[in-house]
Amino acid sequence: MTLKVDAIVNAANNQVLGCFIPHHRCIDNAIHSQAGLQLRLECYQLMKEQGYLEPTGQDKLTRAYNLPAKYVLHTVDPIVQGELRKNDEELLVSSYQSCLKLAFENRIEGVAFCCIRTDEFHFPNQRAAELAVKTVRDFMIGHPQIKIVFNVFKDKDLKIYKDIISKSK
Repeated sequence: MTLKVDAIVNAANNQVLGCFIPHHRCIDNAIHSQAGLQLRLECYQLMKEQGYLEPTGQDKLTRAYNLPAKYVLHTVDPIVQGELRKNDEELLVSSYQSCLKLAFENRIEGVAFCCIRTDEFHFPNQRAAELAVKTVRDFMIGHPQIKIVFNVFKDKDLKIYKDIISKSK
């Protein structure tokens, strides 16, 4: 099934150039592989103009090229090393807020978020989902025109999101 949204969120590395590990199971690799080389070229040009690595908790907007969306929001999120820290949580929240703000500023009407930085990058799934839902809900209070989809790939994540959303209604 194809989502009908204006933008998808990519959990990007700080180079914003896509994953460099062939066949790696991260969303960054999947997005860059499907979008085509034009996406990597646009990211390269953005980063060259910027002149420094993208800070964690921030993001870039690009066209989506061969993807069934108009845009990709590339957000650099924390990679948890060891125990989850308060700073990791703050940076994840910042990533969601930054994406939502950039979507609003660019009149993007629908955004699909992946499970940012879970599994491959060790952010605990339950806590990541709690922070994602709260951050999006807080933003939606003042911006109800933007439609948000939490796009999950695993049954365990689907259950986590369903539980959180049903308990917080």
